[in-house]
Amino acid sequence: MNLILLRPEEINNKRVTLTDHRAEHILTILKSSPGDSLKTGIINGPVGKSTVMDVSGDSVVLEITDEGTVPLPPQTDLILALPRPIMLKRILSQAASLGISRIFLINANRVEKSFFGASMLQDTSCNDYLQHGLEQAVDTLFPEISLHQRFRPFVEDVLPKISEEYPVRLVAHPEAHKKLPEAVELPLRNRVLLAIGPEGGWVDFEMNKFEEQGLQPFSMGPRILKVDTAVTALLAQIDLLRQIGNC
Repeated sequence: MNLILLRPEEINNKRVTLTDHRAEHILTILKSSPGDSLKTGIINGPVGKSTVMDVSGDSVVLEITDEGTVPLPPQTDLILALPRPIMLKRILSQAASLGISRIFLINANRVEKSFFGASMLQDTSCNDYLQHGLEQAVDTLFPEISLHQRFRPFVEDVLPKISEEYPVRLVAHPEAHKKLPEAVELPLRNRVLLAIGPEGGWVDFEMNKFEEQGLQPFSMGPRILKVDTAVTALLAQIDLLRQIGNC
């Protein structure tokens, strides 16, 4: 954990008392004492610094001393065929860490329908995994997650409404002829919408629908990756292309 994330509602006169995993981290990992300065952030707000005011048992009192500035929002959004819950947990944390503004969890031919009944989609569990990623990456901006249980209404109704926000629209597909650097215009400085399919990939109907909406198919090469590995690898490659463009 490289950032202590604070919820706005728990802050009172710039002070907050922590008794959960954040306090445990401060006490057992950082071994902080009163007077020590810690990097803190307010959820969906600025990243700054706080001072440890008091340590008592398992609780820690912090006072915000420098609110700092709000991080820039990530420029990549993700369309993801809903994976099995245990894999989704890893993906949410990794995606938040690498930088995602929105995640559209959608249905697909090769998605098991039972996945949509997962308990983590019915409560706030998703936020826990997103928070782990943000704490690692020193970010405060929670990705917005939306759930779409029918593929066709998403691709025919939702996707056309949001497509204009993304000058770069991509769909990963093992059989595509272009590699990622060939599928984008360099230098890469625009918002990106990236679609990644389920285990087994998109079927032809789904690929045709994505291409109708202007998503450019591309391949990572001959190796077929697990979904969580593909998400991490592709987000990292897109970030690298952005860095190259900014050199």
